[in-house]
Amino acid sequence: MTTPEVDVLLSRAHGWLSEDPDPETRAELEKVATAAESGDAAAVADLTDRFHGTLEFGTAGLRGALGAGPNRMNRVVVTRAAAGLAAYLLDQGAEPGAAVAIGYDARYNSEVFARDTAEVMAGAGLRPLLLPRPLPTPVLAFAIRELDAVAGVMVTASHNPPQDNGYKVYLGDGSQIVPPADAEIAARIKAVGHLTSVVRAEPESTGGGVLGEEVLDAYLRTVEALAGDGPRDLTIVYTPLHGVGASPLLRALTEAGFPAPRVVEQQEQPDPAFPTVAFPNPEEPGAMDLALDLAALSGADIVIANDPDADRCAVAVPVAGGDGAEDGTWRMLRGDEVGALLADHLLRSGRTGVYATSIVSSSLLGRLAAAHGQPFAETLTGFKWIGRLPDLAYGYEEALGYCVDPDHVADKDGVSAALLLCEMAASAKAAGRTLQDRLDEIAVEHGLHATDQLSVRVSDLGEIAAAMARLRATPPTTLGGEPVTTTDDLNEGSAELPPTDGLRYRTDGGSRVIVRPSGTEPKLKCYLEVVVPVTDGDVAAARSVAAERLAALRADIAAAAGI
Repeated sequence: MTTPEVDVLLSRAHGWLSEDPDPETRAELEKVATAAESGDAAAVADLTDRFHGTLEFGTAGLRGALGAGPNRMNRVVVTRAAAGLAAYLLDQGAEPGAAVAIGYDARYNSEVFARDTAEVMAGAGLRPLLLPRPLPTPVLAFAIRELDAVAGVMVTASHNPPQDNGYKVYLGDGSQIVPPADAEIAARIKAVGHLTSVVRAEPESTGGGVLGEEVLDAYLRTVEALAGDGPRDLTIVYTPLHGVGASPLLRALTEAGFPAPRVVEQQEQPDPAFPTVAFPNPEEPGAMDLALDLAALSGADIVIANDPDADRCAVAVPVAGGDGAEDGTWRMLRGDEVGALLADHLLRSGRTGVYATSIVSSSLLGRLAAAHGQPFAETLTGFKWIGRLPDLAYGYEEALGYCVDPDHVADKDGVSAALLLCEMAASAKAAGRTLQDRLDEIAVEHGLHATDQLSVRVSDLGEIAAAMARLRATPPTTLGGEPVTTTDDLNEGSAELPPTDGLRYRTDGGSRVIVRPSGTEPKLKCYLEVVVPVTDGDVAAARSVAAERLAALRADIAAAAGI
């Protein structure tokens, strides 16, 4: 016999089954509901998780585990999202027949969700333009402007685990949505009735449909144009981490004159199961092991990796004083280091305009921009904020995202960033130098800006809320053995930044700590930075001091947050 609470859940489940067009998720839900009716506690808990809430549409769009129910990613949720977005666009003045660009990666159901979106857009009188196959997110961001679209949708969960998928929304300027657009779209999604009320049509009936390769060709031409004339002698190892980056990146590099990279064979082809990695994120421990092993065996000069939708780029270089080809010692550059290298390259190349980064990234970019007389800006975390800044010349954030060509892609782009990094590495190699040498020179000139991150993955989101509450109730008075001089609750907002859930601490020794919940994963993140002067050119000594200070910061903020 079931309880009244379980009866409510079962009623919701049967209502869902009546409109779910996907036989796989219907069968999945029927199995769970049958088990819950028989009193299976695990099935009741599963049903509760699926139906107790809904995936919330926000500035990150939608992202969650695949499966049946309103708290999962599935065809019902995606169809409602598409209908809500179409209503929003028409309410905002989009003309009938206005183009909507739609892209997708190689994750489970990505193409299905993209096709559903196209049919709903066509049913609403808009003209859906589907990218020709699974392609990087920056190709979709480029296509919005290239095709004069009023909006874009990218079906991707970026570097999330294989069981996830997501739905990212862009407006006609090519940048991701920000408030109040997210809330206005969410309101229209909630207003969608039964799926039978959602009109669908064949995309071709509106003059839309699946595009040819010309949009990818146009994107790659803009990428290739970023590389100037210069040395091309460079041995590159590359991994797309089972994602969609290999074909576009290899073509960009070879057409720009570089030798074809040596690709990690086990990770070259798109595979939504991501079988060789625990998490398909270059930042995660172990994700780069196969690439680094190949680099050590092949005498590589540089290792490049993209995440599965190729909007991020990771770099590894041989350890200073050794040869990666001989002793297998490589170092992953931090996102802030890559961000500084790219900024330095563009500034020295004469690129003018605003140089921008997020508040959790290194403060070094501000010093670099000032040294070249260029304006600097800080935004909240995410390219939805960076990409829309007026007169943007370059933007980056520490989580391996770099925007090196904002005139064409107002978002992070792991393909164009990889090309510029290879150009820089080849030029350095021709001069008998390395990217690490340039980082050391920057440290001598501006001080060693060392960053690190404490990231805690949780199974219960309540743990994150509890940690933030503890820090607000009892803020730390010292961090890393240094008195805290400034505490900013970013929830309160400021003249420069809208409110966001985060805390920022500064110490009298110049250290900085920012604590915030991740916007895309069940993680609490603590971002650490110390600035150490370099005395007599001794960067190694400064690094040793920085490592000790970062370790002390990490221990103290972990204790204060109770994590």
